Amino acid sequence: MRYRRIVNIVFTISLLLVTAIAGAQKGSGNLFIIGGGERSTALMQELLNTASLAGDDYIVVLTMASGVPDESYEAISKQLGTLCKNVVTKFHFTQQEAKDKKAWIDSVANARLIYIVGGDQNRFMDVVRATPLYEAMHTAFNEGATVAGTSAGAAVMSQIMITGEERDKKDNNNFREIKKGNVITSEGMGFVSKAIIDQHFVKRSRYNRLLSVLGDHPDKMVIGIDESTAVIVKGKRVRVVGESQVVVVSHPGKVKVFNGDKIAFQNAKLALYSAGDTFKLK
Repeated sequence: MRYRRIVNIVFTISLLLVTAIAGAQKGSGNLFIIGGGERSTALMQELLNTASLAGDDYIVVLTMASGVPDESYEAISKQLGTLCKNVVTKFHFTQQEAKDKKAWIDSVANARLIYIVGGDQNRFMDVVRATPLYEAMHTAFNEGATVAGTSAGAAVMSQIMITGEERDKKDNNNFREIKKGNVITSEGMGFVSKAIIDQHFVKRSRYNRLLSVLGDHPDKMVIGIDESTAVIVKGKRVRVVGESQVVVVSHPGKVKVFNGDKIAFQNAKLALYSAGDTFKLK
C-alpha cells in the first residue's frame, strides 16, 4: 500500500514537471511576417537565419491563400532552394483535408519552418479555421518552429484579421474615410493577439484602413508592414528587416465617434521603423 502511494506521488510529480516544461516552451517559436512585394535574397536569408534549420529539418509551404498555388510554390521553393539544402514541400489543403488528412497534418506539426504564401487571407482561413491543421500549426510554433507569411500570409497572423473588405464602399476606391465599423475583420490564426497586422502598407497608402481599425480596437497596436520588408516576432520583441518601413500606431486617447460614424482620437503613439529597429508588442 505504501509502495503504491509512493509510486502515485512520483507519477504526479513527474506529470507536473512535464506540464511545467511544456508550458515554458509554449509560444517559443518565431514569426517572420513579410508585407508582400519582392523578396530579396537578403530577406530570405534572414528568414532562414531566424528558422535556424538543422540538416534534416524540412520546410512546409502552405498555398491555400493563392489562386495559383503551383506557381506560388515554385517561386518560393526556387528562392529557398538557392539558399539552403533542406527539403521544401507543398501542401494545398481543402477544408476536409484540413480536418482528416492526418499524414499531412502531422507533417505540418513537425515542420521547423512553415511558409504561408500570398493571395486571399479569407480563402486561407476558410480552410484552416477550427480544424486540426490550425492546431498543428500552433503545435509547431509552440515547439519552436518559425511561421512565416507574406501579404495575405501576413494578414492571417493576428487574432483579429483584416479581411480586405469594406463595409460601406461607395465607389471603386477603397477606404476613402476613417470610420467606425467600416473595416471588416475576422478571426485569424492568433499567433499575435495584442496587435493587428496590415500589409503592402506604405506602397498602397493603407493609412485610412489601419486608423479605422485602431478606432475599432483602441486596446490593440496596429502594425503596417510595407513591401519587401518584414517584422521578426519573438515573444513580445519585434525586429524590422528589409528595404522599406513599418508603421506602428497605438495608445489612442479620448476615442470618440462623431457625425454618426467618423472617428477621432488624440495623442496616439506613432512610430516609423526601418531595418534594424526594434520595438515591443503592446
